[in-house]
Amino acid sequence: MSKRKGVYGSKVKKTTQMLFYKRHQKPGVKGWELRKALGSDYPKVLDLLDDYLKPLDLQVKTIFEEEKTPEKPTLEELDKARFYVALRGDLPTKDKLIGWRIDDLAGLAITISFIISKKGQAARKDVEKLLSEKMPNWKVGLNIDRYIRYGYLAQDDNGQLFLDWRTRAEVDQKALINMLLSTDAQKAETAEPEEEEPQEQENEQ
Repeated sequence: MSKRKGVYGSKVKKTTQMLFYKRHQKPGVKGWELRKALGSDYPKVLDLLDDYLKPLDLQVKTIFEEEKTPEKPTLEELDKARFYVALRGDLPTKDKLIGWRIDDLAGLAITISFIISKKGQAARKDVEKLLSEKMPNWKVGLNIDRYIRYGYLAQDDNGQLFLDWRTRAEVDQKALINMLLSTDAQKAETAEPEEEEPQEQENEQ
């Protein structure tokens, strides 16, 4: 039993090194890399590592190639997925804004929501038009390039924007949409109703 424990302890250590050491442009490693280094039981090793990371408020995140997360992923689907370490809880608001202006974050939220509403892709020119209503024109292109560079968006050769790995990893898309819908509903409730023009009464004959 202790030998088995020692084997998994060694695998957890190796997995930690692979996940924390950035070897690619994107953080983390693919499932097939873990399988090659650890064996076909690497999903169990990831579960063990996830338990070890809980006291540190960290977790092992899994990002699948498809936007829709499989309910019970197969080993083949896990081999194609990407794994990396992320925060388990939420950062305080002041920490979330490090390096970001609040209007840049708002622009990112608007962009993600717009792409979701367009079933996962939208023309860059349409996104630029939308953002130009919310921020200065000179910032629009810079911000979109920044969202792409940081892994929140991807752009193809036809100028179509898609949600990239970091959005799928860090953004609760359902919660974002619900929050925006809730905000719109509150605005509608607090909006002052337009005054109705008094109707002229007909004079009695």
